[in-house]
Amino acid sequence: MASTTNISIPTFFCFITIFLFSSLLLLNPRSALAQDEEWVIKEAELLLSFKSSVHDPFGHLSTWKNDTSASSICSWNGIVCDAVSSSRVSLINLSTKNLSGELTSSIFQLSYLETIDLSGNQFYGEVPSYVFSSSSLRHLNLSNNNFTGKIPSGISSGVLKTLDLSSNILTGEIPWEIGSFSGLRYVDLGGNVLVGRIPISILKISRLESLTLATNQLVGGIPRELGQMTSLRWIYLGYNNLSGEIPEEIGNLTSLEHLDLVYNNLTGGIPPSLGNLTHLRYLFLYGNNLAGSIPGSIFGLRNLVSLDLSENSLSGEIPESISQLQSLEVLHLFSNNFTGEIPAGLSTLRRLQVLQLWSNRLTGQIPKDLGGKQSNLTVLDLSTNSLTGKIPETLCSSGGLFKLILFSNSLEGDIPESLSSCRSLKRVRLQNNKLSGELPPEFARLPLVYFMDISGNNFSGRIDQRQWEMPSLQMLNLGRNRFVGGLPESFGSDKLENLDLSENEFSGSIPAKFGALSELMLLKLSGNHISGDIPPEFSSCKKLVTLDLSRNQLTGPIPAELAQLPVLGQLDLSENKLSGEIPNGLGEIESLVQVNISHNHFRGSLPATGAFLALNATAIAGNNLCDLTTSTGLPPCGGANAKRSLIWHNYLVACILGTLAFIALIAYAVILMNRGRMSMEMKKVENLEDGLTWELRIFDSGKVWRSISMDEILGCRKDENLMGDFSGTLFVVKEIRREMVMMSSFPASFWTEIGGIQHPNVVKLIGVLQSSKGLGFLVYEHVEGRKLIEVVRSLSWERRKRVAIGVAKALRFLHGRRSASRLVGCVSPDKVIVDGRDEPHLELSPLDLVGYETKGFVSSPHFGPGNNLHVYIYP
Repeated sequence: MASTTNISIPTFFCFITIFLFSSLLLLNPRSALAQDEEWVIKEAELLLSFKSSVHDPFGHLSTWKNDTSASSICSWNGIVCDAVSSSRVSLINLSTKNLSGELTSSIFQLSYLETIDLSGNQFYGEVPSYVFSSSSLRHLNLSNNNFTGKIPSGISSGVLKTLDLSSNILTGEIPWEIGSFSGLRYVDLGGNVLVGRIPISILKISRLESLTLATNQLVGGIPRELGQMTSLRWIYLGYNNLSGEIPEEIGNLTSLEHLDLVYNNLTGGIPPSLGNLTHLRYLFLYGNNLAGSIPGSIFGLRNLVSLDLSENSLSGEIPESISQLQSLEVLHLFSNNFTGEIPAGLSTLRRLQVLQLWSNRLTGQIPKDLGGKQSNLTVLDLSTNSLTGKIPETLCSSGGLFKLILFSNSLEGDIPESLSSCRSLKRVRLQNNKLSGELPPEFARLPLVYFMDISGNNFSGRIDQRQWEMPSLQMLNLGRNRFVGGLPESFGSDKLENLDLSENEFSGSIPAKFGALSELMLLKLSGNHISGDIPPEFSSCKKLVTLDLSRNQLTGPIPAELAQLPVLGQLDLSENKLSGEIPNGLGEIESLVQVNISHNHFRGSLPATGAFLALNATAIAGNNLCDLTTSTGLPPCGGANAKRSLIWHNYLVACILGTLAFIALIAYAVILMNRGRMSMEMKKVENLEDGLTWELRIFDSGKVWRSISMDEILGCRKDENLMGDFSGTLFVVKEIRREMVMMSSFPASFWTEIGGIQHPNVVKLIGVLQSSKGLGFLVYEHVEGRKLIEVVRSLSWERRKRVAIGVAKALRFLHGRRSASRLVGCVSPDKVIVDGRDEPHLELSPLDLVGYETKGFVSSPHFGPGNNLHVYIYP
């Protein structure tokens, strides 16, 4: 019987389709290949166009050559082709290649491109709107670059899933059109300078899983509508200026795993609805103004790994129900107003590694089983509370504790023996308690401890009759205890930087081997019964900054070798029995700023240099000293002839100073007259075109600028860079509006002072052009260079140091001006122009010098995170 085969209709049509397609290829075998070749050529041209616009100092794009074969393009560095069609570029990954330049449109024209990652480079300029024009792009990462300006508005994309513009310098508000990116799963706009409110339109991105807007300058409340975005798993809104209460609706986000609202201005209580977030693993609310108690529902979050509610105004007791958080690894409740005892239930949290409850009002004892054998405790900080009782024996039973911070409580008793054998310890701070007894011998042989402070207790006994073996030790403070006996010759560490043994009952002499502490920066032995000479071996401590040997029984002279200490800044030898003359070399230590040698038996003259020229009477009292300069109030050195010589010397100096003062007075009067004339260099002009009355005030007294006209200044508006040329000298014009309204009320004396500012690191303000309706222009002398905000990432640390020093010089000059003592209110990188020699020039508006007063301040600029220039002002 003949067999039959049944062929289904779909199968039949499939065969027909394959047959027809194969026939077409056979009839025209080169047509498909030709199309592929044309496509490869087009993509290669677009990629090479992008390469030509990019600065590539390390040659990462060197493989991008004018070879248009598909296999060649797909092997270019950072290029990945589609797995199905090997000639189509689907991914460009050039992350952290030190590339720079402005983005061009070429790579966004690649029709099959799905992923672009240019993160961690130095691209600059604005983010162009065409980056969102691609119909195939799914993932865009431009993070960690130098992009400026606003996020493009009027844009949309239904296919983009990942948008990362974080860690740039983007400004302005988050565009309302962000809601039209309906396909987004991941958005990160953090680490910019965005302002305004969080747009409610973001609600339209219904499938969004991760939202990061942290580290901006956003204001207003957290939109309640956020609670409708039930796909959210991660929310990062920290480090902004958000205010109001945490919306209850956040509790509707049942998929949420990470909630970060830190360092805002949030008020009110913690919503109990957060207890509905059963998948939550990280809850960070620290650095706000939250009040009230912790809702009980929070302790039902069984998946919580890290809970940080620190730096708020939370109160009440920490409940025992906290023991339900069995997944908890980190608990931060410090800097609040919690009261009551530390719950014993914390001892049952076996995964807990970090427990920080410091700076509260907790009382009672430390739970006796805390840190037991089943524990994973590594960091414990209970400092600055009112805890009593003894330190539990169990704290290091797990063998992993490396940080123990219990200072400023009322703890009593000995140091537990278990801590003496805790070989994992690295940092120990037990100061300012009521601990007593002798130090256990093993406590001086902890190999990893680098910081130990047990000062301000009642410890006693000797410390010199044991072997100190602490090879990692950098800081040791045993001050304000009752230790007796001699000083150890060594603490078993050549890394020791700070050693404080003050306010004890130590006796004997200072070991000469202290001179072998080559890293020592601070040594305080004051308030003991130490006798003998000051070891000249101290001269080997080349990093020593502070030496305090006061209130002892030291004898002999000051070793001349101390003058070899290159960075010594503070020297206190007061209330000893030292004698002899003061070595002149001490006055030649440039770093020395504080000296106290009072109540000894010194004789002779004070050094007439350095810090000794500014000593007050209390720092030298109780000796037999004389003064060659009469600046300290001591009797003059020498006999009657010397006194007469000194009188004639002083008379001559007084005459010279009087003459100079008279000349200075005349010069000052001339300057005032010139300034008066300069302040009158004002022109009023009526512009018939706009009907405004313009007032032009010129500060520069030179003949060149006095003849500049309003039209020449206004004409600069037509230039893209707002730059003009007058009599061969370039100038720059800055338009101001709101500021002009304020500045119009400034008195003439203010303008006189501003016009007189001349410093090589300050851009010279030539004049101000002001209209009758609040419009104005500042006219500056042109400085060739680029803004610091544009070049800072390309500067080496040595070049950054040069810039920072220049800024400091300018600020110090401005702060020290005689008449107004103005303090610069805001110095940001966009107000600093760096020239070709790396010299910075502050381009400040008059408003930057208004309303702040200071006396004797010093500027300290440095580059912080994100390459921003920070200028701190220290008294």
